[in-house]
Amino acid sequence: MNNSIATALSNPGAPMKVRGVQKRFGAFTALDNVSLDVAAGELVCLLGPSGCGKTTLLRCIAGLEKQDSGELYLGDRDVSHLAPQARDYGILFQSYALFPNLTVEANIAYGLAGSGRDQVRQRVGQMLELVGLSGSEKKYPGQLSGGQQQRVALARALAPAPSLLLLDEPMSALDARVREHLCTELRQLQRNLGITTLMVTHNQDEAMLMADRIAVMNNGRVEQYATPQEIYNRPATPFVAEFVGQGNWLPFQRSSDSHAQVGGMSMRLADGGAKTASGRLFCRPEAINVNPLVHEENLFPAKVREITFLGNRCRMSFELDQLPGHALLAELAPEAMPRLGAQQIMVALPPRSLQVFA
Repeated sequence: MNNSIATALSNPGAPMKVRGVQKRFGAFTALDNVSLDVAAGELVCLLGPSGCGKTTLLRCIAGLEKQDSGELYLGDRDVSHLAPQARDYGILFQSYALFPNLTVEANIAYGLAGSGRDQVRQRVGQMLELVGLSGSEKKYPGQLSGGQQQRVALARALAPAPSLLLLDEPMSALDARVREHLCTELRQLQRNLGITTLMVTHNQDEAMLMADRIAVMNNGRVEQYATPQEIYNRPATPFVAEFVGQGNWLPFQRSSDSHAQVGGMSMRLADGGAKTASGRLFCRPEAINVNPLVHEENLFPAKVREITFLGNRCRMSFELDQLPGHALLAELAPEAMPRLGAQQIMVALPPRSLQVFA
């Protein structure tokens, strides 16, 4: 995508505010008192499993669903009860929703009704250059690849210069390689344009790659709203820990302020953790050190169950000798494989990697 023209077309986006939004479908609560702020120019991802409420929230913001209560603000305007066409947003749907009987040029121009012919032609040309499809004006959607159709739909959404861009799982119909490439391009374009963007996805990789902040949703609520780094490294709830990435869980009983008893092992905990008397310890697989070259804290004997080669990394399933039958995961670089040797190994669970959940 052309960064220079994106910069030339940049227009500061407006902040978005969601305040106490509730939405029910019969006895089912789709949104339960949802509130969040999206800063001007920020890209926020609504991430969660099917049925968590993320698409319903996007549709309420767009005016395609009417919330039962709560307020929605775009900049200083209360848009809670405005018609969709009065809310000043562009939207890109999962299906792209291009008109198959209209040319690329006519599809992009659809939202520019009321503008002069020369102005529309100029704007369409700018949009096509922006998304890297100059020269495709007279083609029809059926003559384009899935990735090209997505770019046309994006150009149509951006053509009226909206203050807010809404993306409803825009990459889900694309294969993995095209998806990753377009995620990177879309993120760069969004930054250059400075447009406030709210994106729905169930794909963790998309959210991590693109978002300034992620709102992890579950059962109609936002369980955590933070940067990708915070959500991955310090999940706020067990659901977030389990939904985002891989993780290990260890049942414990606290034996002191600084130590927990796990099976027959005493594990030191980092300072500042929750002081609950019992619960579960959470640890990411890549935080576990396998056969460390120097002595480390929380070092215990373990037995290898299985090793899976994943290209740029290996995933090892193992169980601690003093916690038999409890499978755990560790991830390590392929070059570390020779150090594993026999099935019996030593693993270290660094105190700073252990997060306490009641």
